[in-house]
Parts: sequence; C-alpha cells; structure tokens
Amino acid sequence: QVQLVESGGGLVQAGGSLRLSCAASGRTYVMGWFRQAPGKERESVAVISWRGSRTYYADSVEGRFTISRDNAKNTVYLQMNNLEPKDTAVYYCAADSKNKVTITQSEYDYWGQGTQVTVSS
Repeated sequence: QVQLVESGGGLVQAGGSLRLSCAASGRTYVMGWFRQAPGKERESVAVISWRGSRTYYADSVEGRFTISRDNAKNTVYLQMNNLEPKDTAVYYCAADSKNKVTITQSEYDYWGQGTQVTVSS
C-alpha cells in the first residue's frame, strides 16, 4: 500500500504562484494531479509518466501549470503560475501502479488527502 502526502497549498492572490508537492511512500508509476472545486466534480489537471517523457494537461491549465517528478524522492510536483480565482479547489495527488498515462480517475490506485488552494481576486 502506497501512501501519498500532498503539501504546498495555501492562499495566493490572482497572478501569483504556488508549487504543490506529493511524496509517495513507495515506488509508483504514472502520477497525476486532480482538483475539485466547491460544488463541482473532481477533474484532471496534469499527469506524468514514470520517466517524465509523457505529460498531459487540462486545457484550462495548459501553459500555466507544469508537472514534474523526482523518482529518487518518489515525489511529484505541480508548479502553478499565473493563478486565477477559477483555480481555487482542493488538489489531489494520485498514483497508479501501472505505467499507463490516463486521466481516468478510476484507473488510479492511490490517492492523497488533498491540499486546499485558494486564489483571491
């Protein structure tokens, strides 16, 4: 069983930046970030393959967010720049024991508890 622990959330003004981190207690393959805004369904944000050679970004964050990973530390990051109020949500880290890049949430085996990101206007 792999545990995921997110950190780095907080309150930031529009146009600001935050970097989220997600540390895994063991080896994982595909890792991703998802988010859930109040009153909305959880949606995919960014996904990265084991070697980092393949990534996926939601259209709403393309060009502003960057996902990366450090396999030596079993950690995935989400650098979020030019944040907007619509980015306000609880951000969840997820990991898959298969090396299959996917945005299908049911494919992910492990989930973190989430970290709150609030962007003020």
